Parts: sequence; structure tokens; C-alpha cells
Amino acid sequence: MAARVKAKVLLAKSGEWVTGSGWDEGKLAEHRYVTAADLDAISPNNPVWLVHTTGHYGVANSLALKLAHITRTTSDPTAGTIDRDRNGNPTGVLKEDSAMKPVTSLITPTTPEQMREGILHIQKVLHGEGITSVKDPDVTQLHWNAYKALLDQGQLKERICVLWHAGSTLESARNALAAINAVPRLPAPLGNDRLLSCGAKIYMDGSGGARTGWVYEDWLRNGTTPDIASSGEHNRGYPQVDPATYREMVRLFHQNRVPVGTHAVGDRAMDWVVDTYAAVEQEQPQPGLRHSIIHANLPTLHALDVMSKLQKSYDAGYPEMQPEFLWWIGDIYAGNYGPVRDQHLEPLRTFESRGILWSGGSDFPVTPVAARYGLWTSLVRETAQGTYGLHPFGIAENVDIHTALRSYTAWGARQMFLENKIGTLEVGKKADIAIWDRNLYSVPSAQIKDLKCLMTIFDGEVVYTAPDAPISLKGNSTENAPR
Repeated sequence: MAARVKAKVLLAKSGEWVTGSGWDEGKLAEHRYVTAADLDAISPNNPVWLVHTTGHYGVANSLALKLAHITRTTSDPTAGTIDRDRNGNPTGVLKEDSAMKPVTSLITPTTPEQMREGILHIQKVLHGEGITSVKDPDVTQLHWNAYKALLDQGQLKERICVLWHAGSTLESARNALAAINAVPRLPAPLGNDRLLSCGAKIYMDGSGGARTGWVYEDWLRNGTTPDIASSGEHNRGYPQVDPATYREMVRLFHQNRVPVGTHAVGDRAMDWVVDTYAAVEQEQPQPGLRHSIIHANLPTLHALDVMSKLQKSYDAGYPEMQPEFLWWIGDIYAGNYGPVRDQHLEPLRTFESRGILWSGGSDFPVTPVAARYGLWTSLVRETAQGTYGLHPFGIAENVDIHTALRSYTAWGARQMFLENKIGTLEVGKKADIAIWDRNLYSVPSAQIKDLKCLMTIFDGEVVYTAPDAPISLKGNSTENAPR
């Protein structure tokens, strides 16, 4: 990792920012955070900022900290953490947006052209993985304008359902509502169901990787030792928004018939979220908004009960899950949650037994975008490195391939409000089809992650064909398609 950063530094002018993303201490031989000290030796004259794979923390070198005016005397901001060494000095690791913003605000923002180019790049990747519909759950006007421009140019060949960033205050929620009201509202899509404004996104808490999720019991280090904050208090995370304010934000959107997706990874955060959804539905029933809990890592028995009731009574309270977390960042999760909570993370079988529907996803770029990894992890619950063993989460909460596939297709389509048009192969629905190199229902579970997409069809148009695919299209039928 240091070598890659050094290579970028050598190409940069003195004083120019060097940025990157995707590091993960769970995959490093040292099994620790990257620190400013690690970066200073290779970049003394260039500010460096490297975002963690979760997006909830990153590391700055000393020059970047200096430019951001972060010193030993800088207090932790509300809903954020400045990681410190034993002597109280910043290590360079900054957790959550409020702590990262003094650094990130100094970096040149993404341009509209770069945003459009990025969308076209990831669209090609998605097509190569047989993915034709995605939910982008935290957009700003920059994102929407880029999607709309590509749609108008005939270049958008994915179905995109967006949630607008709602911030952490009533004022920011009102601004998001204004943006939502300025574009076509559900159920009206744009471009033949290619671009949909699907609601608002709020962060209730932080990350299981950063140990900033809002939980009832202590976060752990190495699976056993309680995580102690620099203040000396036991770390149980914190809300990203004042809980009372959050409830008012949800009420605002709910009363205006705007679906809400709330990020919640901790059990305490989840309880507050589902209770809020229940409260606003009881005050003013709005069936069909499908308010969701994004991530829903660790539901309590109470949360399970409330989600079940919300789904049955109001068509709301849907977990939007990322089974891939257990694989890609599972070596961090296992140590942070600890052996007791590990057994209940991503409890898909419990959802199934209670009749709770969920949707599956990757949370890209937190984990690789390919759905095959999420399908595989839904079955095996296996970590990438095996730091705490390959199965620290057990397999009691796994599901079979039929259920996993529904979560990524039919149930995912529901959370995009497109279940009558996509998600299953039926007469009258859109011809969004992926053809794979093997039968998912019959191959061993271990092979699921190695699936290869041979062809992707979007709205009847072939948008991807693998170079060595033994299939072709003639008229409206496939020839030599694998069975």
C-alpha cells in the first residue's frame, strides 16, 4: 500500500493532493489502521487523504492534518471521532463526516464531466456482472444532473433508483424535499423506467467497521477487549443525527409521501429507526412508501417484531441488506462486534422465518459490486481472510440459493417500486435478463462467487456479451444458450 501511494506522490507536483480509497486494516498484514506516520515518510511535501473501504473513516498524513487545522487540542466534533495515540496526538485517522470534512473540504470536488464518466465506467462493470438495476442511496443534485444528462443522450442503460441526501437537520431535510419536488415524483419515472427519484436518505449512525455504529453494548477490539474512547469512556458509538431531530425529519418526508431509507447498523440505532417508522405510520398511515432500514446489521427482537408489523400493516420497514459485508469486511466486523453478536449479524434466516422481506445489495464501493458475491455469502457466511476463522458468524443465519436470488431480484425490484416491471421473468415485464455460465440451482455453493456472466440484456437490447460466450442472438431467441 505504501508503495502505491509513493508511486502517486512521485507523479504529483509538490503541494498537490494525493488521494485514494479502499484500504482495509483487516486485509493488511499488520492488522491495524494506516496512520499519518506511515504516510509522512513517503509524502512529506504532499497532503494525502486515503478513504477506508467503508467510507466512514480515512487517514490523513501530517501535512493534510496541518492544512485542516487538526491538532492535539482539536476537540472531537459532534458525531465524529479524531483517533488519537496514547499521548492524545491525532493518529491521522478521522471517523465520520464531521471529523473528515475539515480535510475533504480542501480537496477539489468532482466535476460534472467526471461524474458522467464515472457513471459510464461503472455501467460497463455492472453489465459485465449481469446487473441491470441499482439503487443509488445518497445522491445530490450533481449526481441527478449527471444521470439525467446521460439519459437525455441515450447513454443511460441501467435502471437507477435514487435516494436524495437529507443531511442531519430539519433545514437540510427541507432542502432535500425541495429537490425531490423539483423532479418527477414516484410513481412517475423518467426514460422508460430508467431513472426514478425514490426518496430520501438519512444516516442514523455510523459504521461497524469504524466502531461508530450506535449500539447497546461496548464495541470491542480484537473480539474481546472493550473499545475505550480517548475520553476514557466505553465506546458504544453515537447517532449521526439528534434522535429527536431524526424523528421530525422522517415525519416531514412521511407527511409529504416521500419514502425514507435510513442507514442503521447498530442495534440501538435500528430500534430508534423502526420505532420512528411505526410512530409516523400510526399518526398518518401512508401504506406503500416502503420506508427502509439500510444495512440493518444487528436487529433486536424488538426490531424484528416492529419490522414484521410494519410490513404487514403499512408495506414499510424493509431491511436493505449487504451479505457481502460478512465476507469483504468480515475480518473487521468479527473483531468489532465480538463472538456473541457475530452469530446474529445479517440474520437472513430469521427474517425468512418471520416472513420479513429484504433486498440484497453490495453497498459499492464498500464491497465489490458483483451480486454473485452477495449470493455466495448469503449461503456460506465466510470471511475473506479468516482472521477469526472462516466462519466467525456461524451458518445458522444462512439461506438457500432460491431465497438469496429472490432477495437480489424480485424483492430488490420492490424496493425500487418496479416489481410489476422487473425482477422476474414473466410475460409483459421488461426484458432485463442475465445469462450465466452455470445453473445457480445445481452448482455447489462454493462456485457461486465464481459465476461468469455470458450475456446481459437490458430492455431487450444486448448490452454485454462475454468475449468467449458460447451463445448468440438471432431474432428474438437465443441459440445454444446453456440450460
